[in-house]
Amino acid sequence: MSSLSIGFAGVFFLLASILFGAPIMVALTGVGFVGLILLSNFAGAISILGTIYYSVVSSFHFSVIPMFLLMGFFAMRAGIGGDLFDACTKWLGRLPGGLALASTGAAAAFGAASGSSVGTATLFTKLALPEMINRGYDRGFAAASIAVAGTLAVLIPPSALMVVYGILTNSSIGKLLIAGIVPGIIFAAIIAATILIVALVDPEKAPADDRLYSWRERLWSLRMVGPLFLVIVIMLGGLYGGVFTPTEAGGIGALVTFVMAVVRQRGFGGIELGRTLLDTVVLTAMIFSIIIGGLLFARFLALSGVSGAIQSVLIDGGFRVWTVVAIVTVLYLVLGMLMDAPSLLAISLPITHPVMIGLGFDPLWFGVYVIVLAEIGAITPPVGINCFVVKGAAGNLVSLEEIFTALTPFIVASFVMLAIMLLFPQVALYLPSLM
Repeated sequence: MSSLSIGFAGVFFLLASILFGAPIMVALTGVGFVGLILLSNFAGAISILGTIYYSVVSSFHFSVIPMFLLMGFFAMRAGIGGDLFDACTKWLGRLPGGLALASTGAAAAFGAASGSSVGTATLFTKLALPEMINRGYDRGFAAASIAVAGTLAVLIPPSALMVVYGILTNSSIGKLLIAGIVPGIIFAAIIAATILIVALVDPEKAPADDRLYSWRERLWSLRMVGPLFLVIVIMLGGLYGGVFTPTEAGGIGALVTFVMAVVRQRGFGGIELGRTLLDTVVLTAMIFSIIIGGLLFARFLALSGVSGAIQSVLIDGGFRVWTVVAIVTVLYLVLGMLMDAPSLLAISLPITHPVMIGLGFDPLWFGVYVIVLAEIGAITPPVGINCFVVKGAAGNLVSLEEIFTALTPFIVASFVMLAIMLLFPQVALYLPSLM
């Protein structure tokens, strides 16, 4: 059997393993390791596996992932999500669809502290959904707006998913984080505009809040979120100016959110430090396992010639550039419905990244584009992991069918974002170009 045949057989067995329920990390590592044995020998496969494990676990640059995760857990313990929702409600609540706008704004801000799409969707389902339903919102629309707002967390930096992309493609993590700023803001604005349009067309779905807040109450609501915005500005400004590395930025963010959690909980007891550290370690181990499996599988594909063969067919086979872009886009949308974003990147990037770079696309732009695609998949039926997360956190307040039915305007808005990324790539590339 030729090396190329072994490579394509490996891709088939990987997809089959996932469809039969094997953990992504096990499927990636197992197929990659066995494939390397077949291509070389057992000793060579062990050597490559050991090298990849050591390079990932021992690298200082990769420690940015636990720092960002720790920052997110401390932000949750500090109750920052509730503070943000309270502040946004007082400032935006009287607009049409004001509470949905507030949850979107708060989720975007909280995403800059947590970087977790699932965590953000869970938190704001508990915070905002009961309030919106009590104020007369359509249940499905309220839940759908939260599911979509949760996707902003992995686009707006600091984002652990950006780091995963950077590791898997050997791209600059600092520039990737900066590249997500403008697209994240634009996507948040598009979601907000969608909510506003729906509220104006059908006020019964998203009525304005009739509560009136004084300027003193509005300003007072910013007392706890002000320090968070300050540290985010410091982190991003330091990255942009080259003052410190992404890992150092994550460390600063984790320290500030830790202090905010201690102040908010009036001591160490309320922040559950042991559980917070354990949760961080467990999630870090899971992400690192997926990264290691993805790098091993990528090495297997490269040695077998699969990556080069696919790249040659798509680039030299007469396909138009936009045809290839459409194929890649559909691939990510379909796979994004079936698996979480880190797993999706680990499986797909060894194939799609060389193809897109070979066509002349910027790796920073492609990183942002892929993450937007992965998050659209997270809200798209029939799987849509964010929708299931919202349903699980909401309990009996809303049904899954109601959430999926109300998603249509938000899916349209997501495709508008993709169109902007394709037509105006500088929205992702301008800030990194100035670094």
